[in-house]
Amino acid sequence: MNGSSWSLQVLQKLGKADETRDAAFEELVTNFNKQTAEGTKLQRDLKAYLSAVKLMHEASRRLQDCLADMYEPDWFGKEEMDSLAEEMIEKELDFNLEDTDTLWLDYHQNITDKSLLCVDTYLAQFPDIKARIAKRERKLVDFDSARHHFGSLQKGKKKDEAKIAKAEEELGRAQKIFEELNVELQDELPALWESRVGVYVGTFQSLAGHQEKFHKDLSKLSQNLNDIMSKMEEQRQLKNDAPAASKKGDGAKSEEANHSESAGSAPKKPGPPSRPPSRPTPSPDPKQQTGLLEDEALGPLTNTAPQLQSSVTNGSSGDLPPGFLYKVKAVHEYTATDNDELELNIGDMVLVLAFDNPDEQDDGWLLGLKESHWLQKKDISAKGVFPENFTQKV
Repeated sequence: MNGSSWSLQVLQKLGKADETRDAAFEELVTNFNKQTAEGTKLQRDLKAYLSAVKLMHEASRRLQDCLADMYEPDWFGKEEMDSLAEEMIEKELDFNLEDTDTLWLDYHQNITDKSLLCVDTYLAQFPDIKARIAKRERKLVDFDSARHHFGSLQKGKKKDEAKIAKAEEELGRAQKIFEELNVELQDELPALWESRVGVYVGTFQSLAGHQEKFHKDLSKLSQNLNDIMSKMEEQRQLKNDAPAASKKGDGAKSEEANHSESAGSAPKKPGPPSRPPSRPTPSPDPKQQTGLLEDEALGPLTNTAPQLQSSVTNGSSGDLPPGFLYKVKAVHEYTATDNDELELNIGDMVLVLAFDNPDEQDDGWLLGLKESHWLQKKDISAKGVFPENFTQKV
């Protein structure tokens, strides 16, 4: 910008020189600047989203690798989990880690090609238009300067026709350059402003479509993984139940196996000890049994004395049921299979009771009453037997 143009701008700011103003064009420029800011933010946030997809893919891959590494050879679905390196699937369920990788990669690529590329192409035209707007502003100043100079010569006392003619020629040239730029931008800026709607629709519609397809396909693989986990749990349960069924009647061995299993660092749910058929003989009255035991020989009395003593002592307390021995906590769920058994949920507190007739106690089984039932109703009608190895003494 030359000195005369700068001086003119000063005079224009002071109101001492005319300035060409175009309110309609200024509104177009305001819209353009707003459009540029919005498009740039969309591009930045879309790139951030793609980076997050990459990070999520990597996190998902590490998680699947962790699952594959910890999956033991004898677990159900091992072949499916190892299908990362195998083409042939031998079992009924298919979970291929390569499929998961492909989904993530396709998802990332589709967003890049169909959404981000659309925004990049849209924004690529902005720098040129911005430069032409700036050039128009400069040419407008030149036009105003030439117009001001020509007007000054015409109003002068001593008119120099040669200078006036030259100034008029410069004015015409400056006006032509400005108007050419102005007309081009007057056509392009409104069209560019309207194009934003199509760009936003295309970008987010494509993004939504690929999101829907990705999550739909990924959910199928996730369901397959869930099926494998469910089937593995079923197989494990069947494996645990089979020895108990084959050794029915051998309660002592079952109890020993369960105690052995619970000693590990990651105990599994044990099977209940075997029970002989239930005896229909009604239980004697506790007071009568106490009297009978007092008349028995010293040997049998010695074996049952601690249990009876605990029962008598604690039975005298209003806060504990008759025959209370000690308290246990359920560490595994147990579903009752007979009407004399006690249903257990993990965390249940159970008050262990003495058997009315010690001969009725099966190996590995205890008689008890849920503490919550006793505290609410103060009766022992809901007592039942349960496997000792499903509980832990507290």
